[in-house]
Amino acid sequence: MAQSVSIQLDDGRFRVEGWKASPPSDLSSIFQVFAGDGDVPPMLGSYSLEGHSIVFRPQFPLVSGIRYRAVFAPPSATLNAGRLERVFDGPVKSADGPATRVERIYPSADVLPANQLKLYIYFSAAMSRGDAYPHIHLLDEAGQPVPLAFVEIDQELWDPSYQRLTVLFDPGRIKRGLVPQQELGMPIVEGKQYTLMIDQHWRDARGAPLANEFRKAFRGGPVDRTPPDPKEWRETAPRAGTSEALTIDFPDSMDYALLLRMIDVAGVAGMITVDRNETEWLFTPDHPWKAGDYRLVVDTALEDLAGNRVGRAFDVDTFQPGSHLASAKSLTLPFTVR
Repeated sequence: MAQSVSIQLDDGRFRVEGWKASPPSDLSSIFQVFAGDGDVPPMLGSYSLEGHSIVFRPQFPLVSGIRYRAVFAPPSATLNAGRLERVFDGPVKSADGPATRVERIYPSADVLPANQLKLYIYFSAAMSRGDAYPHIHLLDEAGQPVPLAFVEIDQELWDPSYQRLTVLFDPGRIKRGLVPQQELGMPIVEGKQYTLMIDQHWRDARGAPLANEFRKAFRGGPVDRTPPDPKEWRETAPRAGTSEALTIDFPDSMDYALLLRMIDVAGVAGMITVDRNETEWLFTPDHPWKAGDYRLVVDTALEDLAGNRVGRAFDVDTFQPGSHLASAKSLTLPFTVR
């Protein structure tokens, strides 16, 4: 078989060429691709037959610096006969062009609650995967790393473009009564100064380091365990015949990424922007407003900076009456354009 059957990598697709037998309905049972070394699960993706070729298309683009192992094992194969394996290096991409940089970090405010739940790091271009956490540092007032501040997730929480990474503070150090919080305390302390530092050695998808180091300084604020209350939000309706923005002002900063997708104007197309340290939500319609009644639809999974959802605190006191009550999935806020 080794003389007639081969595994090829072509334009990001893995192919088995030259196998003449009838393929099984589940192609993943005979052909799998693995990213990296060790005991890792097979890559996600789709299979197809193209002539006599079995083709596997990975769900995510191949990354520079990663080795990929393709294994073809037809039904009659054993470890010593009829099994074909080939290793490929990830794409070597040119480092020409502008160096990738950290564009911004959310929350944008310079005071964050002591029980801050997450951070969003935005990059100017796609980043590499699998090596994020060694390059993200929370430094205290003395410039020393805060130990075990973040929960390190193996898969890493990237958006599909690999230009936004979600970083979670360790919930075990935020929620009351848990062992990590009792032993280590909260990662952020009210009144203390901190610096989030992204080091320059982090490599992008081309394998090139970042343009420079990035630092965000902030101060720890009070703990926030109060769920967002839409009754405290202030809506400013636009005027009919204009393309003015509908605005919502919040008493406290909200989760930036969730604001972009968890509030909508029913039946109206437009663009959402977020301003003023995530305390203002703006909706600009694609076409001028018509006079009439409208509805804002709010997903109650919308969170503030501490992970408190509409109608439910993140750090729930299980002994408090009503702590297990689940809110509706969404709520509506009416407004009128005149």
